[in-house]
Amino acid sequence: MNELELTVTRTIPAPREKVFDAWLSPKILGQFMRPSSSMTSPSKVTNDPVKGGQFTILMISEGRELPHTGTYLEIDPYSRLSFTWASENSLDDSVVTIDFTEPKPGTTDITLKQVKFRSEAERQGHTQGWTAIIEQLEKILA
Repeated sequence: MNELELTVTRTIPAPREKVFDAWLSPKILGQFMRPSSSMTSPSKVTNDPVKGGQFTILMISEGRELPHTGTYLEIDPYSRLSFTWASENSLDDSVVTIDFTEPKPGTTDITLKQVKFRSEAERQGHTQGWTAIIEQLEKILA
């Protein structure tokens, strides 16, 4: 089942540079990295946004910390981010890739893909989570 993958797409009414930079800013990540309405803002967000650099996001759900960590595999400014994604609900070698395109000035199309899940249910949960995260990002940048 670990060959399962997901894709989430969305158009955000903000310039590509601003949308891309939000994914690398610990302060802004802390504002939108909430995959469900029951979660509060992460208690800790750190990152080293260089190829091979690592990040940590401690999400909070019902008073419980849920660590999410990863390593940046690719940082192509304003075009692509790729990183490993490790949490209690993902496989250790799961990878997230986000492509950023600007269909017209002042808007950004995001295509987020994640590969490798233990089950269809986990893939569905992550699809809902990434969709909520991108919706939060849109609200913050609007």
